[in-house]
Amino acid sequence: MPGTAARSGLTLVIGDKNLSSWSLRPWHVLTEAGIPFQEVLIRLDRPDTRARILEHTPSGKVPCLIEGDIAVWDSLAIAEHLNERFPETGLWPADRHARAMARSIAAEMHSSFAALRRALPMDFTGRGLAATITPEVAADITRIVAIWKAARALQGPAASGPFLFGRSSIADAMYAPVVSRFTSYAVDLAKFGDDGTAESYRAAMMATATMKAWGKGAAGEVAGG
Repeated sequence: MPGTAARSGLTLVIGDKNLSSWSLRPWHVLTEAGIPFQEVLIRLDRPDTRARILEHTPSGKVPCLIEGDIAVWDSLAIAEHLNERFPETGLWPADRHARAMARSIAAEMHSSFAALRRALPMDFTGRGLAATITPEVAADITRIVAIWKAARALQGPAASGPFLFGRSSIADAMYAPVVSRFTSYAVDLAKFGDDGTAESYRAAMMATATMKAWGKGAAGEVAGG
């Protein structure tokens, strides 16, 4: 809810919505949870990009969450900070087993899948983009499909929602950029072990108001140059 940050005192510094996968993650957490925040968007790959980012964070990278005199950078660190600040929002699953799995797969997304990131760079507004699926990329996609299937299977037939653990969580935010990549590059998940579960999750995520709002911003950037 950009523009109503006075109620929470939060400012999220992000990069281009069409390109910055790391920025999408905390933006997704905040928006899905209904936590008010102010957005500061810094266009990437511009002469003043690094200088502008350094005004907010010593890492020289986006995203960065600012709360008073506190700055938190790195998307997973921001998500954990928000979980502490707003425990009532349930950013991790309530069930202990599901919470352990959610934390594990979020961390795996954070540290893994380098081949996929290189071969399918984020282009949120792109559709039908070409990508070379090497064995390494195929292994990454197969693993992600397996993760999504396992998370959904943990919910059983009485799943409370379409997300990985029923209701939206930090785990979904961490995989949101991959959801967009599979959409932009029209990845046929059935070729990587999907039985329809992963594809249903991808479609449900892209249909959310949060992903549509991010996409609207990304489209504006592309149109404006």
